[in-house]
Amino acid sequence: MANDSEDFAGLSLLKKATLAIEDLRTRLDRAERREREPIALVGMACRFPGGADDPEKFWELLRRGRDAIGPIPSGRWDVDAFFDQNPDAPGKSYCRAGAFLDRVDEFDPAFFGITAREAASMDPQQRLLLELSWEALERAGIAPASLIGTRTGVFTGIGVTDYAQLVRGAQAVRPADLYLATGNGICFAAGRIAFALGLQGPTLALDTACSSSLVAVHLACQSLRAGECDLALAGGVQLILTPEAYVILSKSKALAPDGRCKTFGAAADGFGRGEGVGLVVLKRLADAARDGDDILAVVRGSAVNHDGRSGGMTVPNGSAQAAVLRQAYASAGIAPGAVDYVEAHGTGTALGDPIELRALASVMGAERQADHPLYVGSVKSNIGHLEAAAGIASLIKLVLALNHDEIPKSLHAEPLNPMVEWAALAVKVATVSLPWRRGFGERVGGVSSFGFSGTNAHVVVSEAPAVSRPRPAFEGERGLH
Repeated sequence: MANDSEDFAGLSLLKKATLAIEDLRTRLDRAERREREPIALVGMACRFPGGADDPEKFWELLRRGRDAIGPIPSGRWDVDAFFDQNPDAPGKSYCRAGAFLDRVDEFDPAFFGITAREAASMDPQQRLLLELSWEALERAGIAPASLIGTRTGVFTGIGVTDYAQLVRGAQAVRPADLYLATGNGICFAAGRIAFALGLQGPTLALDTACSSSLVAVHLACQSLRAGECDLALAGGVQLILTPEAYVILSKSKALAPDGRCKTFGAAADGFGRGEGVGLVVLKRLADAARDGDDILAVVRGSAVNHDGRSGGMTVPNGSAQAAVLRQAYASAGIAPGAVDYVEAHGTGTALGDPIELRALASVMGAERQADHPLYVGSVKSNIGHLEAAAGIASLIKLVLALNHDEIPKSLHAEPLNPMVEWAALAVKVATVSLPWRRGFGERVGGVSSFGFSGTNAHVVVSEAPAVSRPRPAFEGERGLH
Protein backbone atom coordinates (compact mmCIF):
# COMPACT_ATOMS: atom_id res chain seq x y z
CA MET A 1 0.00 0.00 0.00
CA ALA A 2 1.49 3.34 -1.01
CA ASN A 3 2.29 5.76 1.78
CA ASP A 4 1.27 9.44 1.87
CA SER A 5 4.56 10.69 0.39
CA GLU A 6 4.18 8.34 -2.58
CA ASP A 7 0.58 9.49 -3.09
CA PHE A 8 1.70 13.13 -3.00
CA ALA A 9 4.52 12.41 -5.49
CA GLY A 10 1.98 11.02 -7.93
CA LEU A 11 -0.13 14.17 -7.97
CA SER A 12 0.05 16.66 -10.77
CA LEU A 13 1.99 19.87 -10.26
CA LEU A 14 -1.30 21.82 -10.26
CA LYS A 15 -2.79 19.68 -7.51
CA LYS A 16 0.42 19.95 -5.51
CA ALA A 17 0.31 23.72 -5.80
CA THR A 18 -3.36 23.77 -4.81
CA LEU A 19 -2.71 21.67 -1.71
CA ALA A 20 0.26 23.85 -0.76
CA ILE A 21 -1.84 27.02 -1.09
CA GLU A 22 -4.61 25.51 1.03
CA ASP A 23 -2.07 24.54 3.68
CA LEU A 24 -0.62 28.05 3.71
CA ARG A 25 -4.10 29.56 3.93
CA THR A 26 -4.94 27.30 6.87
CA ARG A 27 -1.75 28.32 8.66
CA LEU A 28 -2.43 32.00 7.98
CA ASP A 29 -6.00 31.75 9.28
CA ARG A 30 -4.73 30.00 12.39
CA ALA A 31 -2.11 32.71 12.97
CA GLU A 32 -4.67 35.49 12.47
CA ARG A 33 -7.09 33.83 14.89
CA ARG A 34 -4.29 33.53 17.45
CA GLU A 35 -3.45 37.22 17.10
CA ARG A 36 -7.08 38.13 17.84
CA GLU A 37 -7.79 35.41 20.38
CA PRO A 38 -10.03 36.81 23.14
CA ILE A 39 -8.55 36.85 26.63
CA ALA A 40 -10.76 36.13 29.63
CA LEU A 41 -10.40 38.13 32.82
CA VAL A 42 -11.18 35.55 35.52
CA GLY A 43 -10.11 37.27 38.73
CA MET A 44 -8.99 40.59 40.19
CA ALA A 45 -7.89 42.17 43.44
CA CYS A 46 -7.15 45.73 44.49
CA ARG A 47 -6.18 48.17 47.21
CA PHE A 48 -7.32 51.67 46.36
CA PRO A 49 -7.80 54.85 48.42
CA GLY A 50 -10.96 55.51 50.38
CA GLY A 51 -10.92 52.08 52.03
CA ALA A 52 -11.44 50.31 48.69
CA ASP A 53 -9.48 47.23 49.78
CA ASP A 54 -11.29 44.83 47.45
CA PRO A 55 -13.39 45.05 44.28
CA GLU A 56 -16.66 45.12 46.24
CA LYS A 57 -15.61 48.12 48.35
CA PHE A 58 -14.15 49.79 45.26
CA TRP A 59 -17.49 49.45 43.48
CA GLU A 60 -19.28 50.91 46.49
CA LEU A 61 -16.96 53.93 46.37
CA LEU A 62 -17.63 54.38 42.65
CA ARG A 63 -21.38 53.79 42.91
CA ARG A 64 -21.75 56.36 45.66
CA GLY A 65 -19.60 58.88 43.81
CA ARG A 66 -17.16 59.23 46.69
CA ASP A 67 -14.08 61.44 46.58
CA ALA A 68 -11.10 59.76 48.30
CA ILE A 69 -8.82 62.82 48.28
CA GLY A 70 -7.52 64.00 51.64
CA PRO A 71 -4.49 65.48 53.41
CA ILE A 72 -1.11 63.80 52.99
CA PRO A 73 -0.81 61.45 56.00
CA SER A 74 1.40 62.93 58.68
CA GLY A 75 3.45 59.74 58.93
CA ARG A 76 4.81 60.03 55.37
CA TRP A 77 6.95 63.16 55.83
CA ASP A 78 6.85 66.58 57.49
CA VAL A 79 4.21 68.07 55.21
CA ASP A 80 4.45 71.58 56.65
CA ALA A 81 8.21 71.68 56.10
CA PHE A 82 7.75 71.02 52.37
CA PHE A 83 4.75 73.29 51.79
CA ASP A 84 4.68 76.74 50.24
CA GLN A 85 1.86 78.34 48.24
CA ASN A 86 4.45 79.86 45.93
CA PRO A 87 5.09 77.25 43.19
CA ASP A 88 8.56 78.71 42.58
CA ALA A 89 9.71 78.32 46.18
CA PRO A 90 12.84 76.10 46.10
CA GLY A 91 12.34 72.62 47.52
CA LYS A 92 8.65 73.21 48.26
CA SER A 93 5.29 72.01 46.96
CA TYR A 94 2.08 74.04 46.83
CA CYS A 95 -0.06 70.88 47.17
CA ARG A 96 -0.60 69.06 50.46
CA ALA A 97 -3.34 66.62 49.42
CA GLY A 98 -3.76 63.36 47.55
CA ALA A 99 -5.37 59.91 47.72
CA PHE A 100 -3.54 57.50 50.02
CA LEU A 101 -3.75 53.95 51.33
CA ASP A 102 -3.89 53.10 55.02
CA ARG A 103 -1.48 50.79 56.87
CA VAL A 104 1.06 50.38 54.07
CA ASP A 105 3.63 49.38 56.69
CA GLU A 106 1.73 46.19 57.61
CA PHE A 107 2.82 42.83 56.17
CA ASP A 108 2.87 39.15 57.20
CA PRO A 109 6.28 37.99 55.92
CA ALA A 110 6.04 34.49 57.40
CA PHE A 111 3.04 33.72 55.17
CA PHE A 112 5.33 34.06 52.13
CA GLY A 113 8.36 32.43 53.76
CA ILE A 114 10.18 35.74 54.21
CA THR A 115 12.21 36.58 57.30
CA ALA A 116 11.51 39.71 59.33
CA ARG A 117 14.94 41.11 58.44
CA GLU A 118 14.37 40.67 54.70
CA ALA A 119 10.87 42.14 54.96
CA ALA A 120 12.25 45.29 56.58
CA SER A 121 14.37 45.88 53.45
CA MET A 122 11.50 45.21 51.02
CA ASP A 123 9.77 48.07 49.25
CA PRO A 124 6.14 48.04 50.49
CA GLN A 125 5.17 47.99 46.81
CA GLN A 126 6.64 44.49 46.59
CA ARG A 127 4.75 43.46 49.71
CA LEU A 128 1.45 44.72 48.27
CA LEU A 129 2.03 42.94 44.97
CA LEU A 130 2.66 39.67 46.83
CA GLU A 131 -0.55 40.00 48.82
CA LEU A 132 -2.64 41.01 45.82
CA SER A 133 -1.30 38.19 43.63
CA TRP A 134 -2.49 35.67 46.21
CA GLU A 135 -5.88 37.39 46.58
CA ALA A 136 -6.42 37.70 42.83
CA LEU A 137 -5.73 34.00 42.30
CA GLU A 138 -8.06 33.01 45.14
CA ARG A 139 -10.77 35.21 43.67
CA ALA A 140 -10.24 33.43 40.37
CA GLY A 141 -10.82 30.10 42.12
CA ILE A 142 -7.20 29.07 41.62
CA ALA A 143 -5.18 27.61 44.49
CA PRO A 144 -1.80 29.39 44.32
CA ALA A 145 0.03 26.21 45.35
CA SER A 146 -1.32 24.48 42.24
CA LEU A 147 0.69 26.82 39.99
CA ILE A 148 4.16 25.66 41.03
CA GLY A 149 6.18 24.92 37.90
CA THR A 150 3.44 26.15 35.53
CA ARG A 151 3.76 28.56 32.62
CA THR A 152 2.15 31.41 34.53
CA GLY A 153 3.37 34.88 33.60
CA VAL A 154 3.74 37.98 35.78
CA PHE A 155 3.55 41.48 34.27
CA THR A 156 3.77 44.43 36.65
CA GLY A 157 3.90 48.17 36.14
CA ILE A 158 5.96 50.02 38.72
CA GLY A 159 7.74 53.35 38.65
CA VAL A 160 8.64 55.14 41.85
CA THR A 161 11.44 53.97 44.14
CA ASP A 162 10.68 56.11 47.17
CA TYR A 163 11.46 53.35 49.66
CA ALA A 164 14.95 52.93 48.23
CA GLN A 165 15.57 56.61 48.98
CA LEU A 166 14.46 56.11 52.57
CA VAL A 167 16.65 53.04 52.91
CA ARG A 168 19.69 54.84 51.50
CA GLY A 169 19.12 57.60 54.01
CA ALA A 170 19.21 55.03 56.82
CA GLN A 171 22.37 53.26 55.64
CA ALA A 172 24.50 55.25 58.08
CA VAL A 173 22.76 53.22 60.78
CA ARG A 174 22.50 49.94 58.89
CA PRO A 175 25.06 48.82 56.29
CA ALA A 176 23.82 47.80 52.84
CA ASP A 177 23.23 44.10 52.17
CA LEU A 178 21.74 41.84 49.49
CA TYR A 179 18.24 42.26 50.90
CA LEU A 180 18.36 45.97 50.10
CA ALA A 181 19.05 45.14 46.45
CA THR A 182 16.39 42.44 46.07
CA GLY A 183 13.95 44.47 48.14
CA ASN A 184 14.16 47.62 46.05
CA GLY A 185 15.23 46.74 42.51
CA ILE A 186 12.26 47.27 40.18
CA CYS A 187 12.89 43.94 38.43
CA PHE A 188 12.24 42.09 41.70
CA ALA A 189 8.69 43.46 41.93
CA ALA A 190 7.65 40.82 39.39
CA GLY A 191 10.39 38.30 40.07
CA ARG A 192 9.48 37.98 43.72
CA ILE A 193 5.90 36.98 42.85
CA ALA A 194 7.14 34.29 40.47
CA PHE A 195 9.64 33.07 43.06
CA ALA A 196 7.13 33.00 45.93
CA LEU A 197 4.52 31.11 43.90
CA GLY A 198 6.93 28.95 41.88
CA LEU A 199 5.83 30.36 38.51
CA GLN A 200 7.89 29.71 35.36
CA GLY A 201 6.22 31.87 32.73
CA PRO A 202 7.44 35.22 31.35
CA THR A 203 8.07 37.60 34.24
CA LEU A 204 8.81 41.29 33.91
CA ALA A 205 8.39 44.66 35.60
CA LEU A 206 8.10 47.72 33.39
CA ASP A 207 8.02 51.48 33.68
CA THR A 208 6.29 53.57 31.01
CA ALA A 209 5.24 56.17 33.60
CA CYS A 210 1.46 56.63 33.83
CA SER A 211 0.64 53.88 31.30
CA SER A 212 2.77 51.18 32.98
CA SER A 213 0.03 48.92 34.32
CA LEU A 214 -2.11 49.04 31.16
CA VAL A 215 0.95 48.27 29.03
CA ALA A 216 1.53 45.33 31.40
CA VAL A 217 -1.99 44.06 30.61
CA HIS A 218 -1.33 44.46 26.88
CA LEU A 219 1.91 42.46 27.11
CA ALA A 220 0.25 39.77 29.21
CA CYS A 221 -2.46 39.32 26.55
CA GLN A 222 0.17 39.16 23.81
CA SER A 223 2.10 36.53 25.75
CA LEU A 224 -1.03 34.42 26.22
CA ARG A 225 -1.86 34.63 22.51
CA ALA A 226 1.70 33.67 21.60
CA GLY A 227 1.51 30.59 23.82
CA GLU A 228 4.36 31.76 26.06
CA CYS A 229 2.14 31.33 29.11
CA ASP A 230 -1.22 29.73 29.94
CA LEU A 231 -2.16 32.07 32.80
CA ALA A 232 -1.03 35.61 33.61
CA LEU A 233 -1.08 38.05 36.50
CA ALA A 234 -1.02 41.65 35.27
CA GLY A 235 -1.33 45.05 36.92
CA GLY A 236 0.64 47.70 38.72
CA VAL A 237 1.48 49.42 41.98
CA GLN A 238 2.20 52.93 43.22
CA LEU A 239 3.11 54.23 46.68
CA ILE A 240 4.11 57.78 47.62
CA LEU A 241 6.60 57.71 50.48
CA THR A 242 8.74 60.83 49.91
CA PRO A 243 7.96 64.46 48.98
CA GLU A 244 10.39 64.61 46.05
CA ALA A 245 7.87 64.07 43.23
CA TYR A 246 5.47 66.57 44.80
CA VAL A 247 8.22 69.18 44.72
CA ILE A 248 9.25 68.42 41.12
CA LEU A 249 5.66 68.41 39.79
CA SER A 250 4.96 71.68 41.59
CA LYS A 251 7.80 73.31 39.71
CA SER A 252 6.11 72.41 36.40
CA LYS A 253 2.73 73.48 37.85
CA ALA A 254 1.31 70.07 36.88
CA LEU A 255 -0.41 69.48 40.23
CA ALA A 256 -3.86 70.72 41.19
CA PRO A 257 -3.49 72.78 44.39
CA ASP A 258 -6.36 70.90 46.05
CA GLY A 259 -5.06 67.48 44.91
CA ARG A 260 -8.13 66.68 42.78
CA CYS A 261 -8.41 65.63 39.14
CA LYS A 262 -11.26 67.76 37.75
CA THR A 263 -11.40 65.69 34.58
CA PHE A 264 -13.14 67.40 31.63
CA GLY A 265 -14.27 70.22 33.91
CA ALA A 266 -13.93 73.99 33.58
CA ALA A 267 -12.06 74.02 36.90
CA ALA A 268 -9.36 71.63 35.64
CA ASP A 269 -6.07 72.96 37.00
CA GLY A 270 -3.73 69.97 37.10
CA PHE A 271 -3.85 66.45 38.49
CA GLY A 272 -3.90 65.05 42.00
CA ARG A 273 -1.60 62.23 43.01
CA GLY A 274 -2.81 58.94 44.38
CA GLU A 275 -1.54 55.50 45.31
CA GLY A 276 -2.82 51.96 45.06
CA VAL A 277 -2.33 48.52 43.57
CA GLY A 278 -4.40 46.25 41.35
CA LEU A 279 -3.90 42.89 39.65
CA VAL A 280 -6.04 40.88 37.24
CA VAL A 281 -5.85 37.19 36.34
CA LEU A 282 -5.94 36.52 32.59
CA LYS A 283 -6.47 33.36 30.56
CA ARG A 284 -7.25 32.49 26.95
CA LEU A 285 -11.03 32.55 26.62
CA ALA A 286 -11.22 29.03 25.21
CA ASP A 287 -9.19 27.72 28.16
CA ALA A 288 -11.33 29.60 30.68
CA ALA A 289 -14.53 28.19 29.14
CA ARG A 290 -13.03 24.70 29.13
CA ASP A 291 -12.04 24.99 32.80
CA GLY A 292 -15.41 26.36 33.89
CA ASP A 293 -13.93 29.62 35.16
CA ASP A 294 -16.12 32.52 36.28
CA ILE A 295 -15.39 34.98 33.47
CA LEU A 296 -15.77 38.62 34.55
CA ALA A 297 -15.02 40.25 31.18
CA VAL A 298 -13.15 39.64 27.94
CA VAL A 299 -10.16 41.58 26.62
CA ARG A 300 -10.84 41.70 22.91
CA GLY A 301 -7.83 43.69 21.75
CA SER A 302 -5.22 46.26 22.72
CA ALA A 303 -2.51 48.46 21.29
CA VAL A 304 0.53 50.46 22.41
CA ASN A 305 2.37 53.28 20.66
CA HIS A 306 4.36 56.45 21.37
CA ASP A 307 3.68 60.14 20.83
CA GLY A 308 6.84 60.55 18.81
CA ARG A 309 7.72 64.21 18.27
CA SER A 310 5.01 66.35 19.85
CA GLY A 311 5.05 69.90 21.19
CA GLY A 312 7.38 68.75 23.97
CA MET A 313 8.71 65.62 25.65
CA THR A 314 5.75 65.53 28.05
CA VAL A 315 3.12 67.12 25.75
CA PRO A 316 0.33 64.76 24.53
CA ASN A 317 0.02 64.05 20.81
CA GLY A 318 -3.59 63.83 19.62
CA SER A 319 -2.78 62.10 16.34
CA ALA A 320 -0.81 59.41 18.18
CA GLN A 321 -3.70 58.91 20.60
CA ALA A 322 -6.09 58.50 17.68
CA ALA A 323 -3.68 56.03 16.08
CA VAL A 324 -3.50 53.82 19.17
CA LEU A 325 -7.32 53.78 19.33
CA ARG A 326 -7.58 52.66 15.69
CA GLN A 327 -4.94 49.97 16.25
CA ALA A 328 -6.69 48.64 19.36
CA TYR A 329 -10.11 48.32 17.71
CA ALA A 330 -8.62 46.83 14.56
CA SER A 331 -6.91 44.18 16.70
CA ALA A 332 -10.21 43.53 18.49
CA GLY A 333 -12.19 43.32 15.25
CA ILE A 334 -14.71 45.79 16.69
CA ALA A 335 -15.99 48.97 15.03
CA PRO A 336 -15.13 51.99 17.24
CA GLY A 337 -18.68 53.25 16.74
CA ALA A 338 -20.02 50.21 18.59
CA VAL A 339 -18.31 51.22 21.85
CA ASP A 340 -20.57 52.50 24.62
CA TYR A 341 -18.06 53.90 27.13
CA VAL A 342 -14.38 54.77 27.42
CA GLU A 343 -12.65 55.01 30.76
CA ALA A 344 -10.40 57.87 29.75
CA HIS A 345 -6.90 58.76 30.85
CA GLY A 346 -8.46 62.06 31.94
CA THR A 347 -5.93 63.64 34.28
CA GLY A 348 -7.79 66.92 34.56
CA THR A 349 -5.26 69.20 32.89
CA ALA A 350 -6.26 72.12 30.69
CA LEU A 351 -3.89 70.90 27.97
CA GLY A 352 -4.44 67.13 28.05
CA ASP A 353 -8.21 66.80 28.41
CA PRO A 354 -9.22 68.59 25.18
CA ILE A 355 -6.56 66.72 23.19
CA GLU A 356 -7.85 63.37 24.45
CA LEU A 357 -11.50 64.21 23.80
CA ARG A 358 -10.81 65.32 20.24
CA ALA A 359 -8.83 62.14 19.56
CA LEU A 360 -11.69 60.03 20.93
CA ALA A 361 -14.25 61.90 18.85
CA SER A 362 -12.19 61.59 15.66
CA VAL A 363 -12.05 57.79 15.96
CA MET A 364 -15.12 56.81 18.00
CA GLY A 365 -17.56 59.48 16.81
CA ALA A 366 -17.58 58.66 13.11
CA GLU A 367 -20.88 57.18 11.87
CA ARG A 368 -22.22 57.08 15.43
CA GLN A 369 -26.00 57.33 15.83
CA ALA A 370 -27.31 60.41 17.61
CA ASP A 371 -29.01 58.23 20.25
CA HIS A 372 -25.75 56.35 20.91
CA PRO A 373 -23.17 58.91 22.11
CA LEU A 374 -19.83 57.81 23.43
CA TYR A 375 -19.80 58.28 27.19
CA VAL A 376 -16.51 58.99 28.93
CA GLY A 377 -15.35 59.26 32.52
CA SER A 378 -12.25 58.90 34.65
CA VAL A 379 -11.63 57.09 37.93
CA LYS A 380 -8.96 59.70 38.64
CA SER A 381 -11.78 62.02 39.69
CA ASN A 382 -12.44 59.60 42.60
CA ILE A 383 -9.01 58.38 43.67
CA GLY A 384 -6.49 60.66 41.99
CA HIS A 385 -3.87 59.77 39.43
CA LEU A 386 -2.24 56.50 40.51
CA GLU A 387 0.50 56.92 37.90
CA ALA A 388 2.06 53.44 37.42
CA ALA A 389 -1.17 51.86 38.75
CA ALA A 390 -3.57 54.25 36.98
CA GLY A 391 -4.37 51.98 34.04
CA ILE A 392 -5.22 48.94 36.15
CA ALA A 393 -7.53 51.04 38.34
CA SER A 394 -9.35 52.15 35.18
CA LEU A 395 -9.58 48.59 33.87
CA ILE A 396 -10.98 47.25 37.14
CA LYS A 397 -13.54 50.09 37.18
CA LEU A 398 -14.65 49.18 33.65
CA VAL A 399 -15.01 45.48 34.52
CA LEU A 400 -17.07 46.36 37.60
CA ALA A 401 -19.28 48.64 35.49
CA LEU A 402 -19.95 45.81 33.03
CA ASN A 403 -20.77 43.39 35.84
CA HIS A 404 -23.10 45.81 37.63
CA ASP A 405 -24.81 47.12 34.45
CA GLU A 406 -23.99 50.69 35.44
CA ILE A 407 -21.57 53.42 34.37
CA PRO A 408 -20.57 55.32 37.54
CA LYS A 409 -20.55 59.08 37.40
CA SER A 410 -17.32 60.98 36.90
CA LEU A 411 -16.75 63.65 39.53
CA HIS A 412 -15.76 67.34 39.34
CA ALA A 413 -16.65 67.68 35.62
CA GLU A 414 -19.37 70.32 35.89
CA PRO A 415 -19.40 72.89 34.51
CA LEU A 416 -17.74 71.29 31.48
CA ASN A 417 -14.46 72.56 30.05
CA PRO A 418 -15.31 75.51 27.75
CA MET A 419 -12.19 74.81 25.66
CA VAL A 420 -13.90 71.70 24.22
CA GLU A 421 -16.33 71.94 21.28
CA TRP A 422 -18.95 69.76 22.97
CA ALA A 423 -21.74 70.45 20.46
CA ALA A 424 -19.57 69.23 17.61
CA LEU A 425 -18.37 66.06 19.35
CA ALA A 426 -20.38 62.84 19.70
CA VAL A 427 -18.93 62.50 23.19
CA LYS A 428 -20.61 63.01 26.57
CA VAL A 429 -19.17 62.96 30.07
CA ALA A 430 -20.94 60.61 32.47
CA THR A 431 -21.70 63.34 35.03
CA VAL A 432 -24.43 61.14 36.52
CA SER A 433 -24.57 57.37 36.94
CA LEU A 434 -26.07 55.68 33.90
CA PRO A 435 -27.65 52.26 33.41
CA TRP A 436 -25.51 50.20 31.06
CA ARG A 437 -28.30 48.25 29.41
CA ARG A 438 -27.84 45.15 27.33
CA GLY A 439 -28.90 45.99 23.79
CA PHE A 440 -28.97 43.87 20.66
CA GLY A 441 -25.17 43.59 20.55
CA GLU A 442 -22.61 42.93 23.24
CA ARG A 443 -21.58 45.80 25.48
CA VAL A 444 -18.08 47.09 24.77
CA GLY A 445 -15.90 49.58 26.59
CA GLY A 446 -12.37 50.87 26.28
CA VAL A 447 -9.60 51.97 28.64
CA SER A 448 -6.98 54.58 27.77
CA SER A 449 -3.74 55.25 29.59
CA PHE A 450 -1.14 57.72 28.37
CA GLY A 451 2.33 57.85 29.86
CA PHE A 452 4.13 61.05 30.86
CA SER A 453 7.01 59.66 28.81
CA GLY A 454 4.83 59.44 25.68
CA THR A 455 3.85 55.75 25.71
CA ASN A 456 0.12 55.35 25.00
CA ALA A 457 -2.04 52.27 25.57
CA HIS A 458 -5.65 51.35 24.92
CA VAL A 459 -7.45 48.12 25.84
CA VAL A 460 -10.81 46.97 24.43
CA VAL A 461 -13.07 45.07 26.85
CA SER A 462 -16.42 43.38 26.28
CA GLU A 463 -18.91 41.83 28.68
CA ALA A 464 -18.50 38.21 29.68
CA PRO A 465 -20.18 35.66 27.40
CA ALA A 466 -23.43 34.14 28.63
CA VAL A 467 -22.94 30.77 30.29
CA SER A 468 -25.48 28.12 31.18
CA ARG A 469 -23.53 26.49 34.00
CA PRO A 470 -24.81 27.27 37.53
CA ARG A 471 -22.49 28.94 39.99
CA PRO A 472 -21.38 26.55 42.77
CA ALA A 473 -23.13 27.11 46.07
CA PHE A 474 -21.07 27.10 49.27
CA GLU A 475 -22.56 25.58 52.37
CA GLY A 476 -22.22 27.88 55.35
CA GLU A 477 -19.75 30.71 55.80
CA ARG A 478 -16.19 30.49 54.52
CA GLY A 479 -14.09 31.45 57.53
CA LEU A 480 -10.59 31.28 56.09
CA HIS A 481 -9.03 32.43 52.80
